[in-house]
Amino acid sequence: MTIALPWLMALPAAGALGVMALGRWPNLRDGLSVVTALLLFAAACSWLGPVLDGARPAVTLIPILPGLSLSLALEPLGLLFALVASGLWIVTAIYAIGYMRGNDEHNQTRFFACFALALAAAMGIALAGNLLTLFLFYEMLTLSTYPLVAHKGNDDARAGGRTYLGVLLTTSIGLLLPAIILTWVVAGTLDFTPGGILQGHIAPAAAAGLFALYLFGTGKAALMPFHRWLPAAMVAPTPVSALLHAVAVVKAGVFAVLKITVYVFGIDFAAAGDFTTPMMWVAAFTILAASVVALTRDNLKARLAYSTIGQLAYIVLGATLANGMAIAGGATHIVMHAFGKITLFFCAGAIYTAVHRTRVSELDGLGRVMPFTMGAFLVASLSIIGLPPLGGAWSKWALMVGAADAGQLLMIAVLAISSLLNIVYLLDIPARAFFRPGTDLPAGRQEAPLACVVPLCVTAAGSVVLFFVGGHILQLLAPVTGS
Repeated sequence: MTIALPWLMALPAAGALGVMALGRWPNLRDGLSVVTALLLFAAACSWLGPVLDGARPAVTLIPILPGLSLSLALEPLGLLFALVASGLWIVTAIYAIGYMRGNDEHNQTRFFACFALALAAAMGIALAGNLLTLFLFYEMLTLSTYPLVAHKGNDDARAGGRTYLGVLLTTSIGLLLPAIILTWVVAGTLDFTPGGILQGHIAPAAAAGLFALYLFGTGKAALMPFHRWLPAAMVAPTPVSALLHAVAVVKAGVFAVLKITVYVFGIDFAAAGDFTTPMMWVAAFTILAASVVALTRDNLKARLAYSTIGQLAYIVLGATLANGMAIAGGATHIVMHAFGKITLFFCAGAIYTAVHRTRVSELDGLGRVMPFTMGAFLVASLSIIGLPPLGGAWSKWALMVGAADAGQLLMIAVLAISSLLNIVYLLDIPARAFFRPGTDLPAGRQEAPLACVVPLCVTAAGSVVLFFVGGHILQLLAPVTGS
């Protein structure tokens, strides 16, 4: 039994209303958050079989002009994003309960309500049937997550929130919206169409400029120089960082890049026109520059933020290589990075909750105090580096094969160098925790509350399981990529 597409957005929106109504009863409020996440994931899973069998359901919500409407449509790439976002919402909701209570955070009702609204917006992005619908839900996601970024309400939080909102709204209104309008003028439609809508309507030179507008305009993809919002947002509570980096926000950005590449430009037109090369080099620079900056950051969340910027650029690189295997690698990396990076942020939050440490230099010896947390950190780090038998090996392999198919051997070198830098800035942390003597550490084990530790162990285990189901992800994506 499948759930009607609008319900995939209505469920978390209704959950947000319920959370607000139950604000006086924290146990009921938090329980509703988890139940809503479970229902949303079940609703998304109900479409897996039909989509694998070739179903492509579509719904028109509001007609606006002839040939233009707010509409929903489900295809394999959108379903993959919906499954990742809704599935990880479950563990994030449980983790957030332990973190928010363990740190006695204020305004918890507003926090959980905005969290649910953000997931409703993410579902709208996953199901968008055209560029207009995508843009509206993209902006809704920005606005619904602003109160989460500025949650603490102090000067740093307000400054981080202003940077977050300023960069994302400036890029979307100043670059993404003009790109959408130009597409309407040139092609006469904004519908996501297999094979694209621009071929035969625009010259390759003009397409290069339009492609750059889309990629820079999708600020949530955090391509340099429009990346500052991501480190600035680290002032938020750790569950928000997990939402930003793994569940919804940045993944919405790179998902939009892939969807626009496949369904607006078209893989064949992008490959034949060779107009994606300039942005390929921007992605390559972002990968290496972000990795180098991560090496210099002692603050744990800041190091992970710059790591995310580099990892997102992997996905953008997959789009710019413009062939089926590279697109498949980019889409697969959405999943693999989501599980790995959410684990790392869960671990950072657990460390803060248990021993109130935020700097890498303060983590010496912590593995003997928090073995489950630091063990999960090690597993997730190895997945992001791309070592088997962990999920990240699949996506990096597919991206390298895609680079070879495109004749871009330098991009293979970029991916390899980046992986080496990943080793340095990520494995340094568990190495300190397990092999260096600590100072001023609690006697015996002192893990964070169970509601924090269980989710990070589950997502770390997920990084292992994904290695064995990577072929099934590629099978789901095959109608999109042709690979």
